[in-house]
Amino acid sequence: MLLDGKNAVVTGCNRGIGKVILELFARNGANVWACARKHDDDLIAYIEELKVKYNINITPIFFDLSDADSVKEGAKQILADKFTIDILVNSAGTISTSLFQMTSMKQMKDMFEVNYFSIFQFTQILVKGMVKNGGSIINIASSAAIEGNAGRVSYASSKSALITFSQVLSRELGRYNIRVNSVAPGLTDTSMMRKSTPDDILEQTLSRVSLGRVAEPIEIANSVLFLASDLSSYMTGHTLRVDGGM
Repeated sequence: MLLDGKNAVVTGCNRGIGKVILELFARNGANVWACARKHDDDLIAYIEELKVKYNINITPIFFDLSDADSVKEGAKQILADKFTIDILVNSAGTISTSLFQMTSMKQMKDMFEVNYFSIFQFTQILVKGMVKNGGSIINIASSAAIEGNAGRVSYASSKSALITFSQVLSRELGRYNIRVNSVAPGLTDTSMMRKSTPDDILEQTLSRVSLGRVAEPIEIANSVLFLASDLSSYMTGHTLRVDGGM
């Protein structure tokens, strides 16, 4: 098991890529603080199932990424457990689609609040639990941050900021043996993608993808597992594109 005995924090565990990362980490022996926006009975039941199945510990943590006080409280709950944090995966995020001239400042600010500022704050607090023993931080960005897709000015900009954030942190935290990398997924079969990507745009995008299909969430999660594990022990400051050859 690649993460046997490790302690990981994963955000966005209630759905999509984050939920698959939670299961994959548990399967590989990690104890997990499973973070989500609000209390969810289905998530709690799923967590209990994983705990029994893999004989590991999973602690649900609930906080709202759009609320700085809530983010701070969530991070403090994790640090209060007094366990070493070996892995942090910032997977939670939001998306919106609108042309530049139709994008309001409120949209931009809301997007950055969730996709960048909250991650900045959350990571800044939790790093205190990582500096003694080192570890791995993985930020889930997007191929949109690199491709600059039309209609994604707020989303792509926030994810681009996240990539730069990762690069800067990799330089500053390397002295503590903390590695910081980003994963930039392409189109992935999640509810967020289906709600935000019209069929005509999906077809246009797939025509530029070498593999000619969208990713399954497990294919993104596998890349996160690699970056979380010692298999990537000499990788930091890297943006790993998992986009089917976009």
